[in-house]
Amino acid sequence: MIYWILLALAIIAEITGTLSMKWSSVSDDNLGYIFMLFMIALSYILLSFSVKKIALGVAYAMWEGIGILFITLFSVLLFDESISLLKIIGLTTLVVGIALIKSGTSTRKTRTVKVTKECDHAVV
Repeated sequence: MIYWILLALAIIAEITGTLSMKWSSVSDDNLGYIFMLFMIALSYILLSFSVKKIALGVAYAMWEGIGILFITLFSVLLFDESISLLKIIGLTTLVVGIALIKSGTSTRKTRTVKVTKECDHAVV
């Protein structure tokens, strides 16, 4: 469960960092770029911890996909960017793809080691 929380925090950090980049470019405030650098680095660190127990394909798809979804949503709401029917279809396809990747990934099974009878062999 903690790994899913770390993934959620990584997604939030990515969204925050990317939005601060846009905010800095619009407001001519360079402090946002430093904040962006910190948040994106934090996002990658949290993502790297989350993949210890979450499949890499699932974690990365969710991290990037949910990030794109919310960055697009907040860009429309905060920065008056346009959204077209094609963008909506693309975002819908993205969400469906993430759901398919998540549902198609089985949980990691532990491997059992089969112990065989020891044989004495000559060492050369």
